[in-house]
Amino acid sequence: MREKLKEFFPSSKADLISILQKAEVDRAVFYGLLSRVWGVIAGPVTALLIATKFSPEVQGYYYTFANLLALQIFVELGLGLVIVQFASHEWSRLSLSPQGEITGDPEALSKLSSLAAVALKWFLIGGLIVVLGLGFGGHLFFSLSPASDVNWVSPWFLLCALTGANICLVPIWSLLEGCNQVSSIYFFRFWQGLFASVSIWVAIYFGANLWVASISTTVTLACAGVFIRRKYWNFLKSLLASRPTGPRLDWREDILPMQWRIALSSVSGYFVFSLFTPVLFHYHGPLLAGQFGMTWNIVGIIGSISNAWIAPKAPQFGMLIALKNYVVLDTLFWRLTKIVVLITLLLSLCCWLCIYIINILHYSIAERFLPVLPTVILLLAQALVTISMPFSTYLRAHKKEPLLLLSVMSGILTGLSTFIFGKYYAANGAAVGYLAVNLIVIPLVVAVWYRSRKAWHFQ
Repeated sequence: MREKLKEFFPSSKADLISILQKAEVDRAVFYGLLSRVWGVIAGPVTALLIATKFSPEVQGYYYTFANLLALQIFVELGLGLVIVQFASHEWSRLSLSPQGEITGDPEALSKLSSLAAVALKWFLIGGLIVVLGLGFGGHLFFSLSPASDVNWVSPWFLLCALTGANICLVPIWSLLEGCNQVSSIYFFRFWQGLFASVSIWVAIYFGANLWVASISTTVTLACAGVFIRRKYWNFLKSLLASRPTGPRLDWREDILPMQWRIALSSVSGYFVFSLFTPVLFHYHGPLLAGQFGMTWNIVGIIGSISNAWIAPKAPQFGMLIALKNYVVLDTLFWRLTKIVVLITLLLSLCCWLCIYIINILHYSIAERFLPVLPTVILLLAQALVTISMPFSTYLRAHKKEPLLLLSVMSGILTGLSTFIFGKYYAANGAAVGYLAVNLIVIPLVVAVWYRSRKAWHFQ
């Protein structure tokens, strides 16, 4: 019996390290999981404070703010993800010196420097577009929606301004992640998330209402400034001061062929993940939008936790592909996929039990969530999406986007089903439409992965 227990419970530090290695939990994954675990803890606390301190109408505006801000994806147009893939391929020939400066192959450094120049210009212009376009566009949307006495105008414009500033930091995070600095980035994101959550709680408790989002964004910007200045200032200086004297990555010839595909996939993602709440807000008012927003926020934690295994491995995928080490790549991929499937199913079951229990026991907080039926449908659909994440990450690590057609199809079908079923059948209709689309699309994603892998690796 004792020997059996030893198989499950580590008796030494070496045993624990061995178990973590088998589960593909390195430093980056550990910090990513730490951030997600904090999200699991902080999410319900935030939801409870919103349910007790916000009126149902303010709750609706709060979650609709978040979903409208997701429109910034039309400005980013997938460039952040493209930067990670291109930077990871160049980083296979580069490294950091003890002083934190970039060293290694001059040609790779020249390409990385040219990539950074393109990215910084793009996102500086994008930040300005978000401040003006999203600010006034959101004002028009709320003005045409069901009337309310909630004070939303000033909080909305301030939040858009801060979001524009936050967008300017996207190329820095993407470059660092592509340069395999994922351990440090995920460690930082944990602390950033912690400070942001605490600021949200304090702001909600003291009655900040819709100013809460601006307060938390200010805190995240401050944390980012301190982290970059202390940890990666020399990295950025050496990257930006290095004039590309050798080969360059040209945006039109090198980046655009992949970016436009990623951009269409990303834009389609908005219709898949962020359209529900604005549509329900417009047709059914802030009360139902708030219920859907809070439920969708909790359901989204499942994908966030599962992605903690996948996102840190994207640069490693790219480096293995650059070295054509496909055996190690596939071994790592299948190990991660098994872990993601297991975690996703367990978390979905736990989420369903929590929603079911608060409804059976008639807790008042249950009124702030969707009923059990649409919640279960959303959980099933989101589980399918989460399980497909390793496949899409694997494919995009090749600096290609064979999922473009499926992403666009998914976005169009989900958008149409949300507008039609959401308008006439409210939350139940939106949830059923989302599940139906994923039952069609996700098996096709796996089929594309199988076909593409065979074509790329066995030529």
